[in-house]
Amino acid sequence: MKIKIITIGKPKLSFVKSGFEEYIKRLRGYHRVEVVHLPDNVVEEKIVKLCDNDFVVMLDERGKEFSSKELAFFLNKKSVQGVGKIIFLIGGPDGHGDVVKSRADMLLSMSKLTFPHDIALLLISEALYRASTIIHNHPYHRD
Repeated sequence: MKIKIITIGKPKLSFVKSGFEEYIKRLRGYHRVEVVHLPDNVVEEKIVKLCDNDFVVMLDERGKEFSSKELAFFLNKKSVQGVGKIIFLIGGPDGHGDVVKSRADMLLSMSKLTFPHDIALLLISEALYRASTIIHNHPYHRD
């Protein structure tokens, strides 16, 4: 299964950039991964166009919260269902507009807390890597 992360802007904090790059490198051991950094002033319709007919998960504080094992189950279930690509959308400081929200198949919350864009990017990359290690029985995740 392919995982595509579409984010508004590139990480500005150096520790986030290096952590994100590390988790993406690790995640590529389990999935085909594509990362798209869009400019801050991107038109919403362009974001929707990038989503094609794929399963779209938008990060939003009002979304569903998963444990690591639940995220692993979700990813595995989508793979078994034949979903070829899951897209994770990370908005800018003001989140996504209504056009993008209406395209999302699911809203996912990393926490009830609100995080800056950079931190959300780091969190989702680690969470996806952790979920993938759970699926493949790698010892990274501990109960």
